[in-house]
Parts: sequence; structure tokens; C-alpha cells
Amino acid sequence: MVDTMALTLPFGRASRTTRKAAHPAAGLASDAEVLLDAPDDRLGPALVAAGQGRPEPAAAVLAATRENAQWEHRDRYTLHLASFARSRPEWLQTWYAAAPHDPDVLLVRAQLAVDHAWRSPARAEVLRGVSPLITAAARGDDRDPVPWRLALDHARGSRAGHTYFGELWEAALRRAPLHYGCHVAALRYLRASWHGSHRECLDFADRAAQDAPPDSLVQALPARAALAYYHDGCGPGVPPERLDAAADRAVALSARFPAADLWPAAVRNKLTYVLVRLGRWEDALEQLRLIGPYATSYPWSRFAEDPLGRFLEVREEVRLRAGGTPSAGRGARPAGGRAGRVPPAAH
Repeated sequence: MVDTMALTLPFGRASRTTRKAAHPAAGLASDAEVLLDAPDDRLGPALVAAGQGRPEPAAAVLAATRENAQWEHRDRYTLHLASFARSRPEWLQTWYAAAPHDPDVLLVRAQLAVDHAWRSPARAEVLRGVSPLITAAARGDDRDPVPWRLALDHARGSRAGHTYFGELWEAALRRAPLHYGCHVAALRYLRASWHGSHRECLDFADRAAQDAPPDSLVQALPARAALAYYHDGCGPGVPPERLDAAADRAVALSARFPAADLWPAAVRNKLTYVLVRLGRWEDALEQLRLIGPYATSYPWSRFAEDPLGRFLEVREEVRLRAGGTPSAGRGARPAGGRAGRVPPAAH
């Protein structure tokens, strides 16, 4: 079973022979324990079965998220399954052949098609052919917001106008007003359509977070907007205190989850990057303690072909800066607005 897991699951473990262990005194998991994009206990067995050509566990997992209206889990599982199907499509083809009207297989096929189109040099043209798959997925279960998140992604890639996007956004909100995936999709669209006007993106994210309960993932949306700001090479119009406030919201949300919990790992990885760019080394170290062994490809894949290695490098630098030197405290910024060796993304 160990060999099967290594071959089929889309996450990695740091090499025990090439990486130094993290200092236990810092409260960090050892480098050898850190996993990249680890699936949870429900998704992991489904991926193993899919690697063996059996779609039934994946079908059961997605059906359970739909029946129980677990839309955030459904969104994450769909992304994982579609990513797995890019290199191992046989199980998905078997599933679709056996149940061509299953809302769950329709959703994964639509996600896979959008992913494929997004990687095409002729993105806008290819995306036009994907619309029927998204429509079919949306008709599968009218309560499900995830096809509408796909529709929002599709609108961004096909350069849809604001009026059409607004109609999609309203449809998504009617189904799940707090769905984080749809909010991220909207933020990405606004970022692209406003040509990097990050003040407006932060305004949108702040309004959404203010309207959301304290335990909602939408509380992390302003930090996601701050991450986009850094990815775009910064720019005018965003006061540092707004970026700090965005990080504070996500820090408060992170504190509501247990340490080393897989569910908030994606939020915590992105938050760590933002805190590093802000020069808030002790806060970043605390998030790394809370992350435990759960690294995620994004955002580290934006800066290196080896995202796990990049995560570990940044983690070590944070440990040294937070523990080896006095904390600069809030408001101190690395020279040039950059923290250590984390460069702005080429975009």
C-alpha cells in the first residue's frame, strides 16, 4: 500500500537525506515530516482507488458533500480530483461511461476542462467550448455553488464583461452567500478586469469579510487580496496599514482552528507569505507552527519549481529572523518592501 500511495497521491514529502531537520525548539515539524498538498482522510483513499482505476470511492466522497451541502469540501475535492485526472484519466472515463448524468462526475469533468483550457495558448477560444460542460454541471444540482465558481473562472478567462459577470456572481451568492471559492473567483476577476487596481480589490475583500461571520473562510479574503498585490509587484494606492489589517483578519481566523489541522492549511500558507512580505517574522513563525506538516503548492510554486523546497527555505529564514534576532515588530518593512529571499512573481 505504501508504494501505491507514493505513485498515485499528488503530494510529496521532503527528502530525509537532502534537507536539514527544523529545530524542534521552534515548535516546527521536522522537514522530513512535511507533506505537500496532502489529502484528508476522505479524499486520500478515493485518490488511491482512482489510481487503481476504481472511481466508486471518489463518487461516494463527492456525493456525500453534495447531500450534506458541504460546499467548501466539495470545491476542494473537485479541484484535487480534476488535478489527478489530468495525468490519470481512466477512472474518470469509467465513471462517466457508467453514470453520464451523475452531478458529481459532471462537475469533475467541467473542472478538468476548465483546467485544460486555462493552460492553452488559445485560452479564450478553448474556453468557449467548455461552456456546455459547466452548464451541465450546474443543472446537476441547483443548490451547488461550485459550478458557479467554475462559471466565474470561465468568465475571467474568456474576458466576459461586467454585466454578465455580475449575473453569474448573483447566481452564486443565491446558492451560498459565504462560499469562499466563489469569492476568490470574483476577486481574481476584479483584479484582472481592473488591471491590477488593488485598492478596489481590497475594498471588495474588506466588504465581504465585514459581512461574514468570524469563523467564515471569507475572513481570509483580504489577505488573499494582499497576496495578489505582492504577486503583481506591489504598486501605488495601498497603504501598509491596510495590508496589516488584512493579515490581522486572517490571523484571527487561523486562531479559530487547531494547530496542524489540514483544513486551514491553505489559508495559513498564503497568510505566512503575506506576513513575510510585511516583515512580521514572529507572526509568520506562529503560522508556521500552526501549519505543522501541511505545506501547499500555492503560493510557493510561484517562486520555484520545487514548492516544497521553497516552503522549507522560507520556513528556515523565518525561524532565524524571528528567533535569531529581535523582532522588528509591526510596521517594520524589509528594504524595498521585500522580505528576505521571497521575490515578486513574474506575471
